Amino acid sequence: MRILVTGATGLLGGRLVARLVREGHEVLALTRSPASYPTLRAAGATPLDGDLDDPAPPALPALDAVVHAAARFRFAGPREAFFRTNVDATARLLEASERAGARSFVYISAAGVVMDQAGHPMRRIDETAPTYPGHFSGYLASKARAEQLVLRADKPGFRTLAIRPPALWGPGDPFSRALPRALASGRFAFIERGEHAFSTCHVDNVIEAVQCALQRGRGGRAYFVADPDTLSFREFVASLAALQGLSVERVGSMSYRMAWNLGRLLDVLWSLARRPGDPPLSRSLVRMIGREFTLDDGAARRELGYAAGTSRAEGLRSYAQTGQAPDVAAAGAGGSA
Repeated sequence: MRILVTGATGLLGGRLVARLVREGHEVLALTRSPASYPTLRAAGATPLDGDLDDPAPPALPALDAVVHAAARFRFAGPREAFFRTNVDATARLLEASERAGARSFVYISAAGVVMDQAGHPMRRIDETAPTYPGHFSGYLASKARAEQLVLRADKPGFRTLAIRPPALWGPGDPFSRALPRALASGRFAFIERGEHAFSTCHVDNVIEAVQCALQRGRGGRAYFVADPDTLSFREFVASLAALQGLSVERVGSMSYRMAWNLGRLLDVLWSLARRPGDPPLSRSLVRMIGREFTLDDGAARRELGYAAGTSRAEGLRSYAQTGQAPDVAAAGAGGSA
């Protein structure tokens, strides 16, 4: 197939491009930066000039499928910026993709689109759960709104569907890279000791789901995907810290309510001061990682043939295999929920 991938230089997109090329597909990578050309070509992709923030739909050549993995992800920041990149750009890409003859459009959504605003624990959630396009989190609201656009665009000859991974991890992910510095600073703390169950999805399992969705799955449908096992949030962080020989045994903890109030205060202060980057704690971050959040990905297993073939142990080994174990000197924070 001739497949267009957006976000091709990101954590997911980069590994996806390499996998698709190995399987014999012709891959085009939409990029607005000529500096990314060497990386994309080395992966076997053909760079295609295009800026998703441009108000005009991108001019695309004939295509068989599109995988839309590009997104603006932050825990704070102006709401308009999230909607411009995650919603408006998705609408333009849908239009351009259908015009280019694509028969499948796979959108990388986020499991967090079903997180309510009240912070209730969520256990074994499936696709019948409502989404929250009016969420206080600009990221979650924009992803929910964009997913709606994608699913409503489904029609005969243009199959659109969404993949919803929870916390994304794997070689080079921002959370793993930032963790050593966060632990060393003494400012990292768990919420409720991190003892709540927490679904995750290794990047290679998301790629497996995308490969399945390019071949199978009902149009107009969203699918949760997750790792084959579920840990507590504390166990998940401890496993990533152990890759650097670090321990979380002495990391402190605060209540959800305290974390929420502190995050709300810091959100306001960061906004008033117009400070760059995310505050060290925000309401969005607290909501995404501070409560039990586990998924039922049975629909993906039945309808897509998803098997979550990368185990937890294999996922941890992947850091060393790619030479991208978390870097003590790395800064920044992030993830996907």
